[in-house]
Amino acid sequence: MRRRTALKASVAAIAMMLTPMTAFASDIEYNLLEGKPYDGTKLNILSVVTPQFDGLMLRADEFTKLTGIETEWTFIPFGSLQEKINAEGIAANGTFDVVNYLDSWGPPNAHWLMPIDGLMERDGISMERYPAAFARSAQFEGKTLGFPLRAHPQVLFYRKDLIDKAPTSWEEVAAMGKSWEHEDISPIALYYNNDGNRQALFIWLNFLWGAGEKVFNEDGTAGWTTEAALKATEDYVSLLTEHGVANPNSVAFVEQDARQSFMQGKSAMIPGWWWFYSAFQNPETSTLTKDQIGFVGMPSYSGTTKTYAISMPFAISEYSQNKDAAWEFLKWLSNPEMDKANATQREVKGKKIVNNVVTHISSLKDEDVNAANDGIQIAAWDSLKESDIMPQIAEWPEVGDILSAAIAEAAAGGDTRQLMLDAGEQANRVLRRAGRIQ
Repeated sequence: MRRRTALKASVAAIAMMLTPMTAFASDIEYNLLEGKPYDGTKLNILSVVTPQFDGLMLRADEFTKLTGIETEWTFIPFGSLQEKINAEGIAANGTFDVVNYLDSWGPPNAHWLMPIDGLMERDGISMERYPAAFARSAQFEGKTLGFPLRAHPQVLFYRKDLIDKAPTSWEEVAAMGKSWEHEDISPIALYYNNDGNRQALFIWLNFLWGAGEKVFNEDGTAGWTTEAALKATEDYVSLLTEHGVANPNSVAFVEQDARQSFMQGKSAMIPGWWWFYSAFQNPETSTLTKDQIGFVGMPSYSGTTKTYAISMPFAISEYSQNKDAAWEFLKWLSNPEMDKANATQREVKGKKIVNNVVTHISSLKDEDVNAANDGIQIAAWDSLKESDIMPQIAEWPEVGDILSAAIAEAAAGGDTRQLMLDAGEQANRVLRRAGRIQ
């Protein structure tokens, strides 16, 4: 059954790539096909819950007007999305034509996400329109699986009314515990919890890379067991266990809890994704005012700043019966004009949309986009010049879970060095079983 499905998908993809170029016209908006060849088609879209995608969904009438293709959106909270994506891959029934996934879930699901390189070449679309880290996050084994429609660099947010000058290094953060005077407010909120989405690694990677180490060695073995990597992990955990600058609840915090701690005035800093900025200003959920919130690039570690970037691409399901129409949708959804509009227009169809997320280089450097969002995009663009992503291998979710569990246990008071060494041995067994190392 799966072989027949894959064969049909391949034939359909080839047919799409062989569509005559005469079907295109340079004056067709967003490079969509003229003549509405898929008029009447209905696409089912699976998406994470976020104001950014609310803004896109509310604009989908434009796409329907241009193409005759209707869209039905299903929004899933991030915490449940991975399970839903896995279920879609197992069911192999094409319930959703277009799916939204976290980049690190791409490799184990790549067998049912349709590569789009041939279609991009046909339609003159290049992944160079995105920062390199964003582009890599939507690719696997040399193939592009989708467009990074939601993507995030890391920045450090801080309370301007409590901190005169934001720290520029993690060593400075650690030292803040000696002079901190606000008894009811912790210097920084971190998130060490082993939550199943590997959030405990988001900040840890800054330490690992800052130390000049990699997640995997050249021979494919665990790279976090070198002396420099072990010290970097000990320094990361010690922000909580030794220096006491991390909110004491950070051991149980997931990213959302850390955000809440900052928004409710319990922590004075938080490192995280740039989209937090919109949430921090929402009076319905935050006690902070815009004047209290500052942001800077991420702190360096051991003299080096190298940050983690993440994305949530949209991809076409190989099991979809509407791949041609789905590609038209992706072209419309990912165009630079939409990227800019969704970060500058604060109301769509009467609904307030506050979103600062953009993914095109043109938007990151756009004066209007930066003016609408207090310059956070240009700060993020600087960060993205030295960013990387999590390893793009099918075994990463299993290996990442091993790492996350070790770091969470270390934050709870365990022996960091031994836990990371043990995690390295476990990970190597997984990678050896998969044939990645000898």
